[in-house]
Amino acid sequence: MKRVFTLGILIIICFVLQTALFPYIEIAGTAPDLMLILTVSFGLMRGRKEGMLVGFFCGFLYDLYFGYAIGPFMILYMILGYCNGFFHRLYLVEDVLLPMLIILIDDLFFNFATYIIFFLLRNRLEFSIYLKDIILPEMIYTALITLFTFKFFVFVNKTLKRLEKANE
Repeated sequence: MKRVFTLGILIIICFVLQTALFPYIEIAGTAPDLMLILTVSFGLMRGRKEGMLVGFFCGFLYDLYFGYAIGPFMILYMILGYCNGFFHRLYLVEDVLLPMLIILIDDLFFNFATYIIFFLLRNRLEFSIYLKDIILPEMIYTALITLFTFKFFVFVNKTLKRLEKANE
């Protein structure tokens, strides 16, 4: 129960930071995707099921705030959380390189899928401009923010594991 409550609070905090604070600290017109970092982190640390659930709620909030319909971002985040759960066995707590590499790939996939859903289907074919102006700066910015936030998420996960063991 503590895990569910803590994850709910983390999702809300990350959402508020992403929507209220990060627009003011944009670099090159892009802000980091903290919700993606949270989804990837818990997919890596806890496996496919928890990654998918965190992705579901992150995507749901993202759809409510940014989307035109409920579903597209929710499905994208769920897919990313589930797929990152496959790397759960390869994940080492001390390793930051694997999460950063996965964040880069996931951010590329997320923005490419966003381009297809929201731009390509509306006959906006300027992918090179979208890649240069939005995808690449956001990938780099999100990877840099991952260095700091991932360690915090690891700390939260270790604390939750300790509390779960103490309750057993």
